[in-house]
Amino acid sequence: MARIIDRRFDSKKKSAVNRQRFMRRFKHQIRRAVADAIDGRSIRDLDNGESVTIPARDLNEPQFQHGEGGEWEQVYSGNDQFSTGDEISRPMGGGAGGGGKGASNEGESEDDFVFQLSREEFLDIFFDDLALPNLVKTQLARIPEYKSQRAGFSNDGVPTNLNLVRSMRGALGRRLALSAPYSGKLRDLQKELTELEEADPQDLEAITRVKADIGVLRAKIDAIPFIDTFDLRYNNRVRLPQPSTQAVMFCLMDVSGSMDEEKKATAKRFFMLLYLFLTRTYEHIEVVFIRHHTVAKEVDEEDFFHSRESGGTVVSSALDMMRDIIHERFATGLWNIYGAQASDGDNWENDSPHCRELLGSAILPYVQHFAYIEITPGEPQNLWREYDKLGGHYPNFAMQRIESYADIYPVFRELFKKNLV
Repeated sequence: MARIIDRRFDSKKKSAVNRQRFMRRFKHQIRRAVADAIDGRSIRDLDNGESVTIPARDLNEPQFQHGEGGEWEQVYSGNDQFSTGDEISRPMGGGAGGGGKGASNEGESEDDFVFQLSREEFLDIFFDDLALPNLVKTQLARIPEYKSQRAGFSNDGVPTNLNLVRSMRGALGRRLALSAPYSGKLRDLQKELTELEEADPQDLEAITRVKADIGVLRAKIDAIPFIDTFDLRYNNRVRLPQPSTQAVMFCLMDVSGSMDEEKKATAKRFFMLLYLFLTRTYEHIEVVFIRHHTVAKEVDEEDFFHSRESGGTVVSSALDMMRDIIHERFATGLWNIYGAQASDGDNWENDSPHCRELLGSAILPYVQHFAYIEITPGEPQNLWREYDKLGGHYPNFAMQRIESYADIYPVFRELFKKNLV
């Protein structure tokens, strides 16, 4: 069999390049393995790496083989127990079978290949086709942030910013310019001296006079300084505002008595996934957590996910608080505002129409996108029916229903998929 030996020297980046090449080659297998891994872990553990198993049959490498023709020898394996047509008896006790309980001393197999994905690689694969919808950069000025940028050269500066190449270039040009008149006269005198020495070497007076003039010119050329303070050039830098996108995400969750533990866990998983996605995708983003039953309350992340407070259901209290926070903190026009609401839809009957009016008049006109997920295995509830009346009038509003854990990821991808238009 022909063999190819790679004798190239390893570079510092070869391992990373080979790793990326491997991931591109087995992209579909890795994606499938990541999807299986996500199904088996909680969203709380989503921000970790993963061991991905790739079947050995998918790792077959191309091989060179001898073609037909020519003279070559080949050794075939054989046995001294069986002949063509003989029947092989089943192994006793199932030791060599695939489903036996005991160990076997016969047969061989190949383990699957285990590939360790880092945290960033795992999240890159999971978030590959996700992005916040309609991210319009309404304002790209963030005053506190500046970036230092080169802006030519200056005659003044500190020694650490001295540009040697530019300074020496200016000094050389200055010396050539100042010495140009003397250099021309010097060439003429040297030519005259050569002619005198060839024509009349005994005319010492004329030769001495020409040599004296040459000495005077050379002294003037040497008197020109090699470098002067006028020649110094310094790198000039200016501070420019660094543009960036500011965004705020409102997370509203129903924690009323109708939301049992399973529904709350589903909502928590959805917001955990959403929060991880936002903090990873956007550098400057604020998240506001609002949980409500009959009364809404702004809480931190820990209380949002782990508080045991419960009660009745008045959804408008959370929308009122979101409206007030927008006007108090984010009404300057410098923010891209997003909202997501999770509920079982079982709201106080008289409050649902008010929620629709409040969402349509006081929130949707000021947000880039608002997503509502209803967590219920049965028929849509009264809040869903009221919100459904807004769908055709507000393109920045989306609704989805979640019945079980298995629906979290499809719904999340549907709500926050990339706009391919």
